[in-house]
Amino acid sequence: MSALRILVIGSGGREHALAWKLSQSPNVDRIFVCPGNGGTALESKTTNVNLSASDFPALVDFALKNEVSLVLPGPEQPLVDGIETFFRKVGIPVFGPTALAARMEGSKAFSKAFMDRHQIPTAKFKVFQSSEVDQAIEYVRTCGFKVVLKASGLAAGKGVLLPETVDEAIAGLKEIMVDNVFGAAGQEVVVEELLTGPEVSVLAFSDGYTVTPLPAAQDHKRIGEGDTGPNTGGMGAYAPAPVATPDVMARITKEVLQPTIAGMRKEGFPFVGMLFTGLMITENGPKVLEYNVRFGDPETEALVLLLDPETDLASILLACAEHRLDSVDVKTRQGYGVSVVLASQGYPGSYAKGKEITIGQMPQDVVAFHAGTSAVDGKVVTSGGRVLVVSAYAPTLQGALDAAYAGVANIEFEGKVFRRDIAHRALKARPATGLTYAQAGVSVDAGNALVEAIKPFVRATRRPGADAEIGGFGGVFDLKATGYREPVLVSGTDGVGTKLRVAMDVGLHDFVGIDLVAMSVNDLLVQGAEPLYFLDYFACSQLDVATAARVVKGIADGCVQAGCALIGGETAEMPSMYHGDDYDLAGFAVGAVERDLILPQPTIAPGDVLLGLPSSGLHSNGFSLVRKVVALSGLSYADTCPWDASLTLGRALLEPTRIYIKSVLPAAQAGLFKGMSHITGGGFVENIPRVLPKGMGCFIDASTWELPPVFRFLMQHGGVEPLEMARTFNNGLGMVLVVAPDMASRAIEALQSAGEKNVYKIGEVTAQSGVEMRNLSAWSS
Repeated sequence: MSALRILVIGSGGREHALAWKLSQSPNVDRIFVCPGNGGTALESKTTNVNLSASDFPALVDFALKNEVSLVLPGPEQPLVDGIETFFRKVGIPVFGPTALAARMEGSKAFSKAFMDRHQIPTAKFKVFQSSEVDQAIEYVRTCGFKVVLKASGLAAGKGVLLPETVDEAIAGLKEIMVDNVFGAAGQEVVVEELLTGPEVSVLAFSDGYTVTPLPAAQDHKRIGEGDTGPNTGGMGAYAPAPVATPDVMARITKEVLQPTIAGMRKEGFPFVGMLFTGLMITENGPKVLEYNVRFGDPETEALVLLLDPETDLASILLACAEHRLDSVDVKTRQGYGVSVVLASQGYPGSYAKGKEITIGQMPQDVVAFHAGTSAVDGKVVTSGGRVLVVSAYAPTLQGALDAAYAGVANIEFEGKVFRRDIAHRALKARPATGLTYAQAGVSVDAGNALVEAIKPFVRATRRPGADAEIGGFGGVFDLKATGYREPVLVSGTDGVGTKLRVAMDVGLHDFVGIDLVAMSVNDLLVQGAEPLYFLDYFACSQLDVATAARVVKGIADGCVQAGCALIGGETAEMPSMYHGDDYDLAGFAVGAVERDLILPQPTIAPGDVLLGLPSSGLHSNGFSLVRKVVALSGLSYADTCPWDASLTLGRALLEPTRIYIKSVLPAAQAGLFKGMSHITGGGFVENIPRVLPKGMGCFIDASTWELPPVFRFLMQHGGVEPLEMARTFNNGLGMVLVVAPDMASRAIEALQSAGEKNVYKIGEVTAQSGVEMRNLSAWSS
């Protein structure tokens, strides 16, 4: 076979998956994707072509000039519009049907009549023209069964209504036939009997004579988990579907696929391409719901991973186009393929575009296929409703799911939406056997998938003394490698408190890991210590790999900010200990300080100056009160933030805790401070006295810095008194430093050189115990 040049028509995840698989063929020289997306051009041998997929003469001209030897249309519209004829006239084969054969998808009325003529099992039906709305209404009133309403023409996979009652069916008919909600697709309407049972999709190669099916898949049309919400183009798929047993597949081939291919040939429009049949497995056997005449999306993204690595997709496509499918082997491998769609917030309705996408390292046997993406100024951004499709292969279904969701966790863009219950039907339908750990609610596979997903994050925290590799029984740190002369180890442990509840309510898990690290390492810092390593504890009822990976990524980000290594952790999956998707966190940090630099120093004395460093917001304390104030305000976390219109209230409240290591530690190691206080729960009133010698206190002048708006919001809507604020929150200062008066200027200069833009002189140490808050009225003005 001479080297093939293939033109793929389309721009979605399906086209990327096909280009990915075709690029592995030794028989393929070049692949052109028209118009392609932000990912297709990244595949080897592949180039995007900036032509309209509907401009057939321009496509033919391009194909001739570039010596294209095979054309592969992805979506249905070009096939229905007759693209095959344009290329056949110039001698270029097409993997796809003629316009006559494409009517099997282009007109549901045509395909239902075809099934009726050839005794192919399907639901009872009747077809009505848009002018026959009264007859259609009478039919649904008198037919005696629940109905499905289908716009006969192409409606992007969304032209089907499932009314629950006769009244809903009548309203649906009026929407399609009078209000034209599906446009020209609704000029004919098919009213058919509602079938019940599990659905499967069977994609089968055909050359007009032979038909060879791939493993049956199940997709997930609804946007919401549990199959709720509006229909979409598909939010994920998996294959093989267990309900399509070998006996069921044999019946589908004998009773549906073979009669369909034979019938089309006998009627003069033989089918060449991918016959994609949607079926319902009823009590009376498989029945056809609809035909499609192209690769399914997102089924294809799962199925390409099930093709045997030695199977040459290009050879199969060409064999079909040349009517010799029986001359090639179509081999699939044992195991499961899964695809999970990542969509834009708002899909399938209106949604924003142009959101930057970050794609991290994918686990083994996981591929991120681009769908609605574009490359703009060297960045990949969102440009469609379905943005990416993460596909995975594994020997078991659970393993494939865990791997796919681990991949999902490594992809970030604003508004990312995906379903967490792909393959839920198969998981629920597993036959009863002896009890397993998984049936008790603990997934070892999910734990392993999480470890693989977070390894790249953990490696980013490497530092002298630790290689930041996880998966063993314990973390190792080489203290000698740090170069300390006479080190004293300092340890700290903490959690995130009820800020976690806000994160779970908002659904934003990216920052609580930073909070977890900050709370521990800042406590090391106030003793003069450099954080060396960190360990985390993540506890939940059922491990959601994607959520847990986002949390751990935040922990790794915090470790990078603190300059410490993440050397280990524990993930505890404890069914019934937590409610739903709730989880809890704890962290443990260890640092080192030279013995003569341990803080606080015993030399703290009255007259020493207190310096304040700005916080990033609430940090991680006082959220029990914060939640009550938000409830009193009448706002929700999804509402616009009152002090920052660019954020939601929930996002603003979750601003991560500042980590002060890089700006403060150099000055501490230079001996510029006598003491430091991390302002956490208890505010100034409870935290500053912890570093002062017995019998001493301090005063704080509240007018020396501006109270940030988040704290004014809490005072206003909660009626919180200024003194209560001072004993609860950081009020805009997350770290307080104690310095000798003659060292204050030098300390400020060192801090500013290290990146602290604002350093405030906020008070002094006094000879009287306690904290005197002065000028609190400034917070109320």
